[in-house]
Amino acid sequence: MVTMDSKGKRVVRLGAGAGFARDHIEPALDLAQDGELDYLIFECLAERTIALAQQQKQLSPELGYDPMFEARMRAVLPIQRDKGFRIVTNMGAVNPAAAGRLAQRIARELNIPDLKIAVLEGDDVLARLKGSSARFLESGDPLSALSNEIVAANAYLGASGICEALEAGADVVICGRVSDPALFLGPLVHEFGWSITDWTMMGRGTLIGHMLECAGQVSGGYFADPGYKDVENLGNLGFPIGEVDETGALVISKLPGTGGCVTAATCKEQLLYEIHDPRAYYQPDVVADFSEVRIEEIGEDRVRLTGAKGTPRPETLKVSVAYRDGYIGEGQISYGGSGAVARARLAGDIVRQRLARAGVAVDELKVDLIGVDSLHGQRLAGGMGDPYEIRLRIAARFATRTLAEALAREVESLYTNGPAGGGGVVQLVREVIAVQSVLIPREQTTPVVTMLES
Repeated sequence: MVTMDSKGKRVVRLGAGAGFARDHIEPALDLAQDGELDYLIFECLAERTIALAQQQKQLSPELGYDPMFEARMRAVLPIQRDKGFRIVTNMGAVNPAAAGRLAQRIARELNIPDLKIAVLEGDDVLARLKGSSARFLESGDPLSALSNEIVAANAYLGASGICEALEAGADVVICGRVSDPALFLGPLVHEFGWSITDWTMMGRGTLIGHMLECAGQVSGGYFADPGYKDVENLGNLGFPIGEVDETGALVISKLPGTGGCVTAATCKEQLLYEIHDPRAYYQPDVVADFSEVRIEEIGEDRVRLTGAKGTPRPETLKVSVAYRDGYIGEGQISYGGSGAVARARLAGDIVRQRLARAGVAVDELKVDLIGVDSLHGQRLAGGMGDPYEIRLRIAARFATRTLAEALAREVESLYTNGPAGGGGVVQLVREVIAVQSVLIPREQTTPVVTMLES
């Protein structure tokens, strides 16, 4: 469904409905209802999110998709039925098939007949990596050294599977791991008929996806700094709309009356977000070049971006490998009043001594005074006056859950065995799911599209 702008150019309107797994639903519903969209796109899958989803799938074969998937679908599908836009999302996480079945069931419960749901799989390459001689890009360690601890290995797929699903008539496309920009690039390739080997258009489409993938981040979220970068009404932040013509030019806007702002400054910050080399941004579909992108404010909350380019896509695909890496035990306690910092430091020393006396093997230990030295250490905190209140946080990584629980107990014991005036203890023990990356030949992945209907 492609509309025309005032100059007769074909335009596709893309709404960014989410920028992370637990993003709030209301701005997406506003876009769905009033955005005159062709596509509503939910980008919800970070690097560790998929590992956590794999843990859920191990508990039940019908879990492993985004925890907000059901709520989002129940809220947006009735609007989609009336407005006619299409939905593309990576909320399938490690179990797109289960998410597809759930969407099918929800549509039937809501009396939405003939809804075509596409499930895109093929990113799970864990079985293919068994016995691999690959080494992690970050550490250089062999993958085989952690083979018994690996819980997930998912390749970043590109836009081709999404295009295939849309060409098959899908109203809803549910993906697992695809690159974030591909969620937006796929619909554009489908609508405009761009060749997937037209590297200039792939570069421009990747820019579009990159600008919209974090939703509210480009419309004032994560931008505000009172007195320096003021943003109005963040409590009603409007998510962005991307208006794209067949040349790949992008205009970013938001709904009138919503909070936030779309300016050259917000767009520049998003353009640079997570970009290591603006001339060579590696994606499954292209190596994008953003070095000559032009940003122009063309109206209130309307910014035009042009000038992206691209070179041929890499021959390999990045795979995020998630593995178990021990446990973190954490405890927090507050001190207030005169001498609060000194008492908190004493409490930290006491916990260190007691762990050593008990012979608890600690892999890493961190003692922070939140508000004093937790971000930049004592070196930068030395010239500051002592605050009236302080929160002590002690965290450490251990080989086992039992050892991690020992640290949490030691923090709690500060109530009666530590400095005066402590209170508000919080304890936390969690398994560490670490993530590193490997590269595999792209021929080792095959996107697979399965169609369902309500």
